[in-house]
Amino acid sequence: MRSEPAEPDGNFRSGPSLRHANVVILTDETEFARSLTACWQTERQAPGVTVLNSDSWQDQDAPAHDLIVVGPVHDGKLTNVLRSLDPSTAVILCAPADTREFGQLRAKYPRLVHIPLREDWAQTLLLVAGESLRRAEAVRIARQAERNAAKNESDAVLGRYMLDMKHSVNNALTSVLGNAELLLLEPGQLSSQSLAQIKTIHSMALRINEIMQRFSSLANEMREAENASQGETEETPSAISRPR
Repeated sequence: MRSEPAEPDGNFRSGPSLRHANVVILTDETEFARSLTACWQTERQAPGVTVLNSDSWQDQDAPAHDLIVVGPVHDGKLTNVLRSLDPSTAVILCAPADTREFGQLRAKYPRLVHIPLREDWAQTLLLVAGESLRRAEAVRIARQAERNAAKNESDAVLGRYMLDMKHSVNNALTSVLGNAELLLLEPGQLSSQSLAQIKTIHSMALRINEIMQRFSSLANEMREAENASQGETEETPSAISRPR
């Protein structure tokens, strides 16, 4: 059962990340799933919600999710359900406070949060879920930033190599262009096939030369922009500390 995010009037400020979050409610108690889904739909922002029971649950086949809320399940099913999860998965267990298995489960699943089934369980769960989803979003953003940083570092290595090899490439291009132009000045000594090949080599060398010139211009522009930015950064503290 899938419940799409809704935006009725509500006062729970869950943050912009919840609108795009996905939550799986895993329970064998229909009323638990119905009550929790209804509570979420009355909030200002709500995640996408999918409801599954323990019989249909298979982690590898589950829809994409940022959080799993485990409600009451049949006896003996809880351990099997949690065992199927990746230990890094964010899980909220909503069960009676005297659940015998909870102590052992908490030690095995450090991201498992327990909410006792008492009168205010729904509102407590919504607050805890909001924090869990924001944390999951922060982790996702941090990992994406790490991937971007790694890619930028790879690009920087390639750029530095190109800068180091720029003079060697320019010298090689000058030699190729010079020899090609000398041969083209005496077309009568070449066969038509050789002449066509030399013209192709000459054209390709000119194109590579244009690319290298553009690369050099970009490198200079980036260096000037970096120097200007550094100069502004150095001037700012002086401007702030200058007496009026």
